[in-house]
Amino acid sequence: MPIAPPRPKSFPLNALRAFEAAARLKGFAAAAEELGVSPGAISAHVKSLEEELGAPLFDRAARGVILTAVARRVLPELTQAFDALGHATQTLRDEAMPHVVHVVALPSVAQLWLSPRLPELRAAAPDTEISLTAMETPPNHKRAPYDLYLFYGDMPGEIVADDTIYPVCAPALAERLNTPEDLRKVPCISDTTWADDWRLWAEAAFKGTEFAPRGPAFSLYSLAVQEAVNGAGVLMGHEALIAPYLRRGELTAPFDIRVQLNSKLKLWSPKPLRSNSPVGKVANWLREMA
Repeated sequence: MPIAPPRPKSFPLNALRAFEAAARLKGFAAAAEELGVSPGAISAHVKSLEEELGAPLFDRAARGVILTAVARRVLPELTQAFDALGHATQTLRDEAMPHVVHVVALPSVAQLWLSPRLPELRAAAPDTEISLTAMETPPNHKRAPYDLYLFYGDMPGEIVADDTIYPVCAPALAERLNTPEDLRKVPCISDTTWADDWRLWAEAAFKGTEFAPRGPAFSLYSLAVQEAVNGAGVLMGHEALIAPYLRRGELTAPFDIRVQLNSKLKLWSPKPLRSNSPVGKVANWLREMA
């Protein structure tokens, strides 16, 4: 009677995914951000995988982690395998939910630029469901199940808005501001995502004079905008995001100095767009509404 040897035990998929991301991105923190978990979870997954293998995958050093020889050899195959799995997952989702369009955007863009446009979009395309996810950085398009990307920065895509910045504040506060020098006397609100905004504008407004904004900082631009509306201080406004507040008179621009940044708001899809597809129709509508 033939006796079959036991099948080798496969490694946990989550542990392999954590290792591949950490190896490809050269760090546990970057892998954690991509996978939406904590760096500690990545470290635990990698450690459990190393224990099952009985061999290290990373050499831990003071400045980070370095791949071992066996890890370097297997990384390309794992990356290719997870890319293929991501593509298959997206195809499966597209076939199962053909009328759902998944959009991923910078939180400030999702809240201040896209969200106000959604009611009109739903009216224009009642058979299409919009799923919106907010992320600080564009996800890996080979793995992420998103149809359209809306981000400022160097990513590919079609420009839907320039990025012009200038100070904005509540009208009552604007009455106290006659020249940029008056900004030294009032709170200046900062956003951690765009930490260089005040410096970039000050270079144009103060002509070589030092200026250090004094005031609260926020990790969500939408909160910073609301605090500016509340009269808490002067915010560096990104024109495409604060335009509705200016039109309604909730915010005003006390100075005429504008600075246009190299960064643009871009709309991009990881796959070819067909104009008659749900994704193509949403993309066309967003271009027209930009």
